[in-house]
Amino acid sequence: MRVLGIETSCDETAAAVVEDGRRVLSNIVASQFAIHHKYGGVVPELAARHHVERIHPVLEEALTVADVGWKEIDAVAVTRGPGLVVALLVGLQAAKGVAIARGIPLVDVHHLAGHISALHLETAMREPEGIGGPEGPPLPFVALVVSGGHTHLYRVDDPFSFHCLGATRDDAAGEAYDKVARLLGLGYPGGPILDALAAEVEGEPSIRFPRPILDDGGLDFSFSGLKTAVLYHLMDLGFYSSDPALPPLERAQGIGEDLLREIAYAFQAAVVEVLTEKALRAVRQEGCRALAVVGGVAANRGLRESLRRRSVEEGVGLYVPAVPFCTDNAAMIASAGYFLLEAGRQAETQALRLDADASWELSS
Repeated sequence: MRVLGIETSCDETAAAVVEDGRRVLSNIVASQFAIHHKYGGVVPELAARHHVERIHPVLEEALTVADVGWKEIDAVAVTRGPGLVVALLVGLQAAKGVAIARGIPLVDVHHLAGHISALHLETAMREPEGIGGPEGPPLPFVALVVSGGHTHLYRVDDPFSFHCLGATRDDAAGEAYDKVARLLGLGYPGGPILDALAAEVEGEPSIRFPRPILDDGGLDFSFSGLKTAVLYHLMDLGFYSSDPALPPLERAQGIGEDLLREIAYAFQAAVVEVLTEKALRAVRQEGCRALAVVGGVAANRGLRESLRRRSVEEGVGLYVPAVPFCTDNAAMIASAGYFLLEAGRQAETQALRLDADASWELSS
């Protein structure tokens, strides 16, 4: 079965063709990085406008690269939520149009379930970029879903059974990266920028930021206070302006390159330690043998290195998709859609009634 996947939950317009849930025939992503970079974050109205402009060319490119025609597509899978509602609606309407015009099934996919389904993609899990091998993790396993909008721990008992073990109480990890990068005047998206700066540091810097609620014994996260700790450090050093005419996240001035690198390293070290230790704590508490890490922050080199080392020490199988399949993509949505249909999920028969759900909770 060939499934056309469509993903427009945030600022990537993506389409893919996946065969039998595992074989990626095409995976096209049109990024809006250049559009949102100057604003320090995603502007929903701009994102929606550019999705409208790009959705048709991206769909056509996905079919061209896959070397298939519209008649060779057996079903359509689309992200229904969570995400930016104005962005979700663009992909949803495109998917409805394809399904109705071709008379094929339309299945709605939860964005986070899509990220977890990336573990089924042979291309995503193949070494050296993918960690763990093409077969994916053995059930049950713990999944850490970590991105700009989400930081959750789930126990996964089967492809469609997700039990939430813990979640962030405030900022997601990726959101904290973006806010700290903006605070330092480094631009958007913050994760890759701070990760690259941290990699340039040799030895241990003198700065150490707190590890939020790491020692509470629980599985929830909190990253807002860590961002504030960076702010206070800049204020103590005199690199933060009190000029009320400047936005609060744009008042850092005069920070040298060496200090930027040290702050990036210290901030990332705190985030990585919390994510690593809590994820492995969840594995121990649930009695699982495997840990999967998915979402945009799973592309972070510092996190991947930490997880490799600690998982070996604890005898835990580690599974992380290749970088292009960590960030938002449509192949993961197509894969999830295929397995939903194979499991007997009723395809949406009233396609015109299907609506976006920006706050859709992932549950069994």
